[in-house]
Amino acid sequence: MRVKSIAFGVLPYLLLAGPAFAQDQKSDDKPYDGLYVSVSGGYDMQSNDLGSRLNFDRNGDANFNEQVTNSTGANIFAAGFCHGRARGATPAETCENDRNRPSYYGRIGYDRQIYGPIVIGAVAEFGKTDIKDYVTGFTTEPASYTMERGVKWESSGRLRVGFTPGGGLFYATGGVGYARFGHRFATTNTANNFATLLDDRDKFGFIVGGGAEVRVTQHVTLGLEYTYHDYKDGQYLVRATQGTAPLTNPFVLQPYPAGTTIARSDDNFRWNSLRAVVGFRF
Repeated sequence: MRVKSIAFGVLPYLLLAGPAFAQDQKSDDKPYDGLYVSVSGGYDMQSNDLGSRLNFDRNGDANFNEQVTNSTGANIFAAGFCHGRARGATPAETCENDRNRPSYYGRIGYDRQIYGPIVIGAVAEFGKTDIKDYVTGFTTEPASYTMERGVKWESSGRLRVGFTPGGGLFYATGGVGYARFGHRFATTNTANNFATLLDDRDKFGFIVGGGAEVRVTQHVTLGLEYTYHDYKDGQYLVRATQGTAPLTNPFVLQPYPAGTTIARSDDNFRWNSLRAVVGFRF
């Protein structure tokens, strides 16, 4: 809702800006035709991931549907889960929320203005966002177990289609994203050993959105753009083994002495981005 409020508050100014800057635009009837480069900066916010938790594979069958139980058969993760990063070993110490952060990108694109006000084009983009997504489980020992993921960088190739009423360009955009993810596991458990079993960092996803753009001089443009980013990220696994813990430890309790594999339940990494764009058209 915060992203939408900002967008709807700014877009009317872009609507009014087109005619106001008309005298500075190109004299031809195709002001959005040709090659351009631009930079953008703004803020990224994640979709709500309430209900996220950790899942466990105890018997090596790649089905993460078992509970981690102690010698009495009690579920040691009965203390619960949070969709954030643990501040301590117990739920009472609460969790830090997922991190929403600024982003910055650069792009190059090409547009063709056809059939009067209709514009079609393609854009390639590369940039960085510092958002982080966490999920934590708490055990009754007590101890906390947190999985973290973030975006190292993101690139995309997108199409866009728009129209140009009153000197401004309004468009929809969509295409393929490709991102490098970073993963980390943290725990207050010092008895067991924890090792990364699988860490697939490069992901394909999709990006859709829309925006508005006006020419403020013959070559310089200003714009506002919203995009939605969606990636599958279910290939980060951590294995808990015995370490210095006794053989009665829940993670290695018979009949599963090889240990327990941990994965996060939510394999979708989604976020919303609102950015201001400054461009140069050749």
